[in-house]
Amino acid sequence: MSWHPQYRSSKFRHVYGKAASKEKCYDCVPITRNVHDNHFCAVNPHFIAVVTECAGGGAFLVIPIHQTGKLDPHYPKICGHKGNVLDIKWNPFNDFVIASCSEDATHLLTRNITSPKKELLGHIRRVGLIEWHPTANNILFSSGYDYKIMIWNLDTKDAVISNPVKILDAHKDVVLSMSFNTDGSLLATACRDRKIRLIDPRAGTVLQVASYKSHKVNKVLFLGNVKKLFSTGTSQWNNRQIALWDQNDLSVPLLEEDLDGSSGLLFPFYDSDTHMLYVVGKGDGNIRYYEISPEKPYLNYLMEYHSHLPQKGIGMMPKRGLEVSACEIFRFYKLIPTKSLIEPISMIVPRRSESYQEDIYPLTTGAQPALTAQEWLNGVNKGPLLVSLRPGSGGVNSLPQFLEPEPLIKTTDQSQHQSRGGRMPLEDMQKPSEIEDRRKHLKVEEKSLKNEQMCLSNGFDVFECPSPKTENELLQMFYRQQEEIRRLRELVNQRDVQIKQLELELRNLCTDTGRY
Repeated sequence: MSWHPQYRSSKFRHVYGKAASKEKCYDCVPITRNVHDNHFCAVNPHFIAVVTECAGGGAFLVIPIHQTGKLDPHYPKICGHKGNVLDIKWNPFNDFVIASCSEDATHLLTRNITSPKKELLGHIRRVGLIEWHPTANNILFSSGYDYKIMIWNLDTKDAVISNPVKILDAHKDVVLSMSFNTDGSLLATACRDRKIRLIDPRAGTVLQVASYKSHKVNKVLFLGNVKKLFSTGTSQWNNRQIALWDQNDLSVPLLEEDLDGSSGLLFPFYDSDTHMLYVVGKGDGNIRYYEISPEKPYLNYLMEYHSHLPQKGIGMMPKRGLEVSACEIFRFYKLIPTKSLIEPISMIVPRRSESYQEDIYPLTTGAQPALTAQEWLNGVNKGPLLVSLRPGSGGVNSLPQFLEPEPLIKTTDQSQHQSRGGRMPLEDMQKPSEIEDRRKHLKVEEKSLKNEQMCLSNGFDVFECPSPKTENELLQMFYRQQEEIRRLRELVNQRDVQIKQLELELRNLCTDTGRY
């Protein structure tokens, strides 16, 4: 009996990582030398923020996403903390608001470089982690070295908030990682006591605890809606290790795998749209990526991106900021302190077609909250609002809808008629003059389509549209125009086929009536 290797079909088997050219990197950036185990970088479609070195207190830089190349040494920094900045996170529903936390036991919400919009005072020791709620607006979680997790409602006009709406006091040591499920109703944490806890954040109760001796957890991550948790850590022999857990049973991991003997931390990232999992090593230049499946073996290794430049931290672009025309499904921003460089790395699905690839871009999380802060605090759960990444999908398409012409005679019907007597009955035929009129009509429509192709983009007159104010608007307008041009070309091609079919019908009719 012959042995056949197991073959698993996947559209992401050939995904590869592509580093940006030197011109598209961010050079001369004074990246922090802090040894805290965090990303030190936050990205959205407009800005990239990175924690930096600063004398006399903590600071970070906010750079426009398209301002690549060498950074001016006098570029203004965002200051406000008295200690080193340990974590920064952009508001998922406002690209112009960022939260930061520091060793000075405070965390700030900033809108400009001079003063914070809000200051949150509650922790008595340094604050190491912050996380925005994934679906509720203005809900922020913070974790400090006082072993507490605090929930803040920012829907207030107060500039200084000293009373969190909830304090989670379920940990006996420092919280190393926090992660929400899709609707934000559950919170998973990894603690320095090497335990994973599944918590109901509004009730403040611990639902499950995972304590597995052979896996010392550092980071934990919810895997979307597949009801699984993923964790990174170390084994009993201090090898870097990954583990997969069933959300409903944390007693034993579903899968446990040693990766290598390096000492750097492993940062996990999950893309719920493609079900791809990325594992980024701190202190090395590798990015491993896997595909998650609901059945065994659950974790399917795809490939690994290699680089000789080690990364200290990493940032991730939200899906709405990707370049869909290049089939980009994920983008990292790699912090390289030895070269004072931030290097974008795009994960790309190799495709030859230039059209929008709907199979690799399902509906994804948008920039609008599904709930208000008070609704979530009152117990309402709601998944994220989804949007399409198709260029121009947000606009109204006002182009005229062309109806498909009804076929004169179906091919099957024609063969049946010919089989009965070699000719079609006169009552089933249309006069040649009528066919010629329809052919002329189609040619007129084709000409009008070509004219509209030159003047219309997504239903709007290009010459009457207001000029784009930013480079991002210009790119969006360009993508909409390209998509509309492709659509119009397809309609023109369909008309060409219909005209040829009509000419063939006319020729056959003329032959049958002896006029050809």
